[in-house]
Amino acid sequence: MTDSLGLIAGALMALALFVYTFWPENVFASQRVKTRLDFLLERKDQLYENLRDLNFEYRAGKYPDEDFVVQRAQLEDEAALLMTEIEQLQQA
Repeated sequence: MTDSLGLIAGALMALALFVYTFWPENVFASQRVKTRLDFLLERKDQLYENLRDLNFEYRAGKYPDEDFVVQRAQLEDEAALLMTEIEQLQQA
């Protein structure tokens, strides 16, 4: 009798864990919906990090002068456009 009770208890526990894990309303790591402004702010952080990395690698001698100037100009142009859009969204 104890074997069957243990089997039933194990099956109930497995069923409870399955339901607890996969129940649609039980989402702990739900993410909030990102707005365009959130996306742009994240992109701004990425661009600034890329600029820091580019400057570091240039000082370390990994970039020739011509490539550094072109890459830096592209990143700065993109950052300027990004900042313009961020300011427009923050004013709205």
